[in-house]
Amino acid sequence: MNGSRTVTWVVAALAAGGVALTATVRAGEEQRPIILATTTSTVDSGLLDALVPAFTARTGYTVKTISVGSGQALALGRKGEADVLLVHSPADEEKLVADGAGVNRRLVMHNDFLLVGPLDDPAGAKGAPTAAEALKRIATAAGTRWVSRGDGSGTHAREKALWKAASVAAEDAAWYQQTGLGMGETLAVASEKAGYTLTDRGTWLALKDKRKLALAVMVEGEQGLFNVYHVIEIPTAIWPKVNGAGAKAFADYVVSPEAQDLIGSFGIDRFGEPLFVPDARPAAGVARGR
Repeated sequence: MNGSRTVTWVVAALAAGGVALTATVRAGEEQRPIILATTTSTVDSGLLDALVPAFTARTGYTVKTISVGSGQALALGRKGEADVLLVHSPADEEKLVADGAGVNRRLVMHNDFLLVGPLDDPAGAKGAPTAAEALKRIATAAGTRWVSRGDGSGTHAREKALWKAASVAAEDAAWYQQTGLGMGETLAVASEKAGYTLTDRGTWLALKDKRKLALAVMVEGEQGLFNVYHVIEIPTAIWPKVNGAGAKAFADYVVSPEAQDLIGSFGIDRFGEPLFVPDARPAAGVARGR
């Protein structure tokens, strides 16, 4: 096969400025998928089931998805075992980029976290004025249980920050259980064990009825529950075998008007509201992130 032959795919025209978005696929790379390491919420919510086929149709690239916690996804990127990341753990993302192990970090979308718990709410968390107060009630009420992902994910990192803000040493408590699993599985455990947990809104909306979860929302809408996703490319300068062209094509696509429109409408037909809010469109009025 002639390695110098290239095929150029024009994948979209940017609405603002009419700039063409292109991806170059080298001969021999057509069959090598892009390795995307991403948080479980993008998979559990069903978003990637919509985004990836649209991306493939536009570019010819196929995508192999590794669905893990954001911490594990970032670790795969740091080792050159993924080409591109779609994650939601800002402090860890910033460190990856500062270390030179990730490049071109771009804001894609956001949703928010929810504190959910058993329908009978034995801790009285639902009436709490703040998430911190709800956590204190859960920590002090008799017979309650907290179910944590405990997997180093972005959700786990936010949960730990919330416990710290509540001045509760939760991880040492007998009522604190770590699953080591993704968001969907952790919600299932919380439902089965009548426990409280922290979840992203997208996964919650996608699974609460599908899996018949015996849980209800206790706290939502606070600034500290804001949940932001970025796309990050892994540099070929450090890992020459990384599919840099494919990574750039995917990253460019998820911030393109076409993908942002898809993200903004995803979930409305099933749930009456979007599961994620697109943030890469200038028209959205949301500041771009780096």
